[in-house]
Amino acid sequence: MIRFILSDLRRLWAGSLVVVLLVALATALGVSVVLQERALRLGSARAADKFDLVIGAGGSETQLVLSSVFLQPSPLPLMPGEVLGKLAADPRVDWAAPIGFGDSFSGYPIIGTTTMLAQNLSGGLAEGKIFGREGEAVIGAAVKLSLGGEIKPMHGSLEEGGETHTELVYHIAGRLRPTGTAWDRAILVPIQAVWHIHGMEAEEHAEGGAEAEHDHEVASGTDSAEHGHAHEKAGPDHDGHEHHGEADPDAALDESWTAGAPGLPAILVKPKTIADAYKLRQDYRSGNTVAVFPGEVLTNLYATLGDAKQILVAVASGAQALVAASLVLVTVIHIGQRRRQIGALRAFGAPRGAIFGIVWLEFFFLVAVGIALGFVLGYAAALILSGMFSETSGVAMPVGFAREDAGLAAVLLAFATILAALPAVLAYRQSPAQALRA
Repeated sequence: MIRFILSDLRRLWAGSLVVVLLVALATALGVSVVLQERALRLGSARAADKFDLVIGAGGSETQLVLSSVFLQPSPLPLMPGEVLGKLAADPRVDWAAPIGFGDSFSGYPIIGTTTMLAQNLSGGLAEGKIFGREGEAVIGAAVKLSLGGEIKPMHGSLEEGGETHTELVYHIAGRLRPTGTAWDRAILVPIQAVWHIHGMEAEEHAEGGAEAEHDHEVASGTDSAEHGHAHEKAGPDHDGHEHHGEADPDAALDESWTAGAPGLPAILVKPKTIADAYKLRQDYRSGNTVAVFPGEVLTNLYATLGDAKQILVAVASGAQALVAASLVLVTVIHIGQRRRQIGALRAFGAPRGAIFGIVWLEFFFLVAVGIALGFVLGYAAALILSGMFSETSGVAMPVGFAREDAGLAAVLLAFATILAALPAVLAYRQSPAQALRA
């Protein structure tokens, strides 16, 4: 029987190949959706695990996490600099690291922060040293620059027509170890250097003028077009350099925070204990500030992703149903064309059960091969998509099969069993005399 089936498949190789490809493509669509959604969940969850608590000004919790953890560019409202001073002096806090963003270089975001965050983000350096002066920078593992290279910060991005800062040129002092997060594509520089090149001195913040408010928007990532026209809005008495400060590349770092610090878009906090984390979260969830656990925010985001997944799975299931209907039509026509062959087998004494088995095995084999190929193609597609996403975001997207995928394969094979029975039943019911007269 096996020899007969293999001989039949070789003879009808073109039609067999079409059946396998149809099943493979339909299966690959569903498998890639499942694997990609899982990779996104795992990758984002692992990236968020690096940060225990994020504190920002009152506003969208989701945007705060996306901007501070995943470094997605967006203007955030600023909280008073005194919040940083309070956190630094709080006995429940192991360390608190301010972050400021809005500048970039060669497509990489420049993040103003502290030596404490640079030391703890990846568990050490792969090469070089932590920045120790205003003119030094530390790059993420995925930043394609070399130690000692120059970084000329640009406000905004090149695509937005950003303006290059001439006040300071950073020199790369070290490279972080891989973290599997968006910070692998980041350039870390001293936060005080970011304040200085944007003219955000502590005393300016205390005065609270219109100029200081503009500078705060720059550090929180406000659109570069607004920055480019700020001088016109400020009035005719302002010259073209008033919104920029001066920075000394050889200046030592001062990371003792006071109440007079400039406004900040976000602060990353490492509490000493889990209990401290919950207490800090409650204390800073007032009207002026918001404190969030990134994992908690992602849980709400996953609910939205779950709805999107259901839609994509429904689309994939619809495609698979259409393929199944097409296969049924093809097999019915195929059985009609093989009536003489089936009639000859019956005339030579082949029992009905043998005819049923031959047709069923032949069709089930084709569908099973298509399902297996579909899993391979779906896995490859998910790898490619995850690689593209990781290249642009820096977040590692682990693609892999899980136990529940075995259940999906079992369901598809069970469906193949039922689908293969349809042409087998048609062949089983054929009369040898009618088949030979056809």
